[in-house]
Amino acid sequence: MPAHTDPAAPAPASDSAALGGAGAITAGSIPGIASTGDHATNTQHITVLPAEALVAPEAVPAPAGLVNLPMRLRLFVGREDALGRLDTAVEDPGVVVVQAVHGLGGIGKSTLVAQWAHTHRDGHRPIWWITADSPAALDAGLAALAAALRPSLGAAMPAPTLREWAVQWLAYHDGWLLILDNVTDPGHITGLLARLPRGRILVTSRRATGWPDIVTPLRLDVLEPHQAVDLLTGIVSRSGAVIDPVDAAAVCTELGCLPLAVEQAGAYLAQTGVTAADYLRLLAEYPAQMYRDGEEGRAAERTVARVWQVTLDALADDPLPGHLLRTLAWYAPEAIPRSLWHRLGDVEPAVVRAIGRLAAYNMLTIDPTTQAVTVHRLVQAVARTPDPDNTHRQPDDITTARVAAAIGLIAALPDDWRAPTTWPTWHALTHHIDALVTHTRPHATDADRAAQACLLNSAGMFLEGQGNLSQAIAYFGQALTDYRRTLGDDAPETLSSMNNLATAYQAVGDLKRAIPLYKQVITECRRTLGDDAPETLSSMNNLAGAYQAVGNLKRAIPLYKQVITECRRTLGDDHPDTLGSVNNLAGAYQAAGDLKQAISLYDQAIAAGQRTLDTDHPQMLTFRNGLANTYHLVGNLPQAISLLKQVLTDGRRLFGPRHPETLIFANNLAYAYKSAGNLKRAIPLYEQVLTDRRKVLGDNHPDTLLSVNNLAGAYWSAGSLERAILLLKQTLTGCQRVLGTDHPQTRIVYNRLQAAVASRRG
Repeated sequence: MPAHTDPAAPAPASDSAALGGAGAITAGSIPGIASTGDHATNTQHITVLPAEALVAPEAVPAPAGLVNLPMRLRLFVGREDALGRLDTAVEDPGVVVVQAVHGLGGIGKSTLVAQWAHTHRDGHRPIWWITADSPAALDAGLAALAAALRPSLGAAMPAPTLREWAVQWLAYHDGWLLILDNVTDPGHITGLLARLPRGRILVTSRRATGWPDIVTPLRLDVLEPHQAVDLLTGIVSRSGAVIDPVDAAAVCTELGCLPLAVEQAGAYLAQTGVTAADYLRLLAEYPAQMYRDGEEGRAAERTVARVWQVTLDALADDPLPGHLLRTLAWYAPEAIPRSLWHRLGDVEPAVVRAIGRLAAYNMLTIDPTTQAVTVHRLVQAVARTPDPDNTHRQPDDITTARVAAAIGLIAALPDDWRAPTTWPTWHALTHHIDALVTHTRPHATDADRAAQACLLNSAGMFLEGQGNLSQAIAYFGQALTDYRRTLGDDAPETLSSMNNLATAYQAVGDLKRAIPLYKQVITECRRTLGDDAPETLSSMNNLAGAYQAVGNLKRAIPLYKQVITECRRTLGDDHPDTLGSVNNLAGAYQAAGDLKQAISLYDQAIAAGQRTLDTDHPQMLTFRNGLANTYHLVGNLPQAISLLKQVLTDGRRLFGPRHPETLIFANNLAYAYKSAGNLKRAIPLYEQVLTDRRKVLGDNHPDTLLSVNNLAGAYWSAGSLERAILLLKQTLTGCQRVLGTDHPQTRIVYNRLQAAVASRRG
């Protein structure tokens, strides 16, 4: 039996007698033995038996040394927990103990049971292994057991009578161990279990559900990474070759630590002499052949390309399970949320049923709490690899599944990436977007690229909002390339993607790339949409913001004014876009030090908003926050604090206490308290903002890093210089990692840290 795999071939010959085949089964009868009727035929044959064959089952003792286990493996690694779970079953002479080890094909169920049986062979008489993948095979194995227990019966009785004799022998005796390997349907063994009041039965199966109450299911998972490395290294070393542990770990990771795949890879490496790097390259370039081919002499059924075909054949009465598996194969080997997978079919109940059937055969797992599903990475790899010779992996079917995977992701995207309630869903979906793009990219069609550009652009906006700027830039860049290729340079989707990429560059402080992109967007928008189109004005506003960020207020302010003029002409004085532009111009004047003009513009925006916007409109909070900050700068701290307290109260009521906008308001109020010398209020508020930002945004978000920096400044002002230095060091490390060494915020933190260290020395 192969190392750590589930034998699909019939059980090997017994140590004491041949198993015997199923043959042509005819029903017979002998005195005192009733037929079970499980497999009744239309013909009844009465067999005249020799007297010695009529011995009652209860009169035949268990012979010593009757064991037909597969050959014990020289190489068996890990599985201590699983072996321990088998050990925990207490064998009571008056109770039959039944455990069913179930799991994905190739997970090592049969190997585990064989190993446990070998180590416990002294405690059971006899130990009998039956390949029970069909009722006929089960009957044949039981008949062979009868012949092994009483050799004279083998030639005297027909197979059905031998089967019944064996069942009665098991019912009369205890201390035996019966192994039913590769049971495909729990119903095939239910009748047998009901007739056995004592003894020990171990079952292996791919089925996770449907077991009678008498059975204790035990799920077997993949090897631990270090165990998989030990297995691979051991197989390779037996051929006299050597594999570096790091290379072995890379191979095992790619194969998901599935024992069958690790064994197949080890045998391939040992036989061919290729390096681990070459093996991984071949696996990437020729997956169909590599998943199909094993070493010389290996049965084709024992390769990863074939090991799950039996399961899929069993599900072939309905095309939906196979389609869903091929579709899920394009996602990440991580939890696939229900909000995604339940959209992968036209009728949701049918999808739920198909997912349940796949789970019943351990082709995927379902989290009972969240209903998220997980598919092993190697199952995915095989399922998305086309093979014209495999009915379950026809090229057209795999293409259909790939398209369905993209459509399902697009449909599952939340409406607003800004809403914190959607963030868990976004976090889950970005992993699957990344996986889909990665898997598809080598052979992507224009249709693939168009769909993926939509996904990447949407996910990029979420990632930018979360502070994951490097990945956002990568997403926006790929989306822009795909839109240009599939829709052209001047398509609205292309221009939107270009604008988003420029915004991400601006956020990371790369204004040298952001500004030219904004200019290009404006040029294309003016040419295709007109000077006063909303898209044109939005791009002009963004360019003005970039000029302001780089400190070029002489360009920013006139451009903001131009945007306001066009917005007033086309949208009206009180339109939200017009008021937003007025707010932005006020911020530019504030940055230029013209605080009087800034206050005047903020007042204008607030007055117009009160006429046309709802009192609780988010823009009103933005305008009032800007005005309060300007009061702060002008030195009117009581007015600033009063206004910020009201803004924070309204923000908590409208958005919630941990919404990013609310935390901005809280941060600004803490800053105002600090400037007023009220550190007893400033420090606790800074600490709360930092705690909330870490929970909501994560440790690496720029706003979180800013909070660490601000808290450090407050500690410094309070005389806690050592605490301030420690926080500044943390902030600098984070800024360098997330924003880069040249980002303005990084330079500010660096200078503050140097000043703090110098102050300590002084």
